Amino acid sequence: MIDLHSHILPGLDDGARTAEESVDIARAALEDGITAISATPHVREDYPTTPETMELAVARLRAALADAEVQLTLYTGGEVALDWLGRLERDDLKRFGLAGNPGYLLVEFPYFGWPLDLAEQLFKLQLVGITPVLAHPERNADVQEAPERLERIVETGTLVQLTAASLDGRLGRQPRDTGLKLIELGFAHLIASDAHHPGIRTVGMAAAAEAVGDETLAGWLTEDVPRAIVEDRRLPERPEYRKRGWRRFGR
Repeated sequence: MIDLHSHILPGLDDGARTAEESVDIARAALEDGITAISATPHVREDYPTTPETMELAVARLRAALADAEVQLTLYTGGEVALDWLGRLERDDLKRFGLAGNPGYLLVEFPYFGWPLDLAEQLFKLQLVGITPVLAHPERNADVQEAPERLERIVETGTLVQLTAASLDGRLGRQPRDTGLKLIELGFAHLIASDAHHPGIRTVGMAAAAEAVGDETLAGWLTEDVPRAIVEDRRLPERPEYRKRGWRRFGR
């Protein structure tokens, strides 16, 4: 699996605090069946991460992983708050590109309220050749009340990324039910860990993939679409959603 949302970089936000914790997250990811991970530190008012800071932290962590003989591929990235999109120059937005791909950007969906300028902000990104990837909308109360609200922005080209801990129930019933509903509606494109701390349960992508209940679709969400973004290829067609038998990822 490929994990395109994590807070693995040490000391930049509310994720890993030390390089040792970062290496522990990487080990947990490998044990969970993840082969590559994107470092996506917060870019917002309380954590105003710059592209230079992110890139330097990635370079240092790559060296630490090599020294620890942890064979997890680490990509650059950033999780940019919606209200920070207008503060960043186009080149900076592209440097925060998801998995190092300047054509995709992880955009943090707020936990509370429906942003009135959401469609406008996402469209502005598309105008400069960036596909928005909306992070964890299933954790927002307004989306939980009406998941269909995402239909228009998905139709116009935005991708939706769900948090692993939502799908396997670690964050509660409403995020789980909403996440599964978005998958059923065809409004979800990726699953990612959003890992902040070490531990397989914190990463937990294999359990989330199993919760999808459809091995082929789970593979599309955790491997096929993320790999297409990494390799800058056309996104693969979404398989039909059918619940069926299962095997454990990475086992």
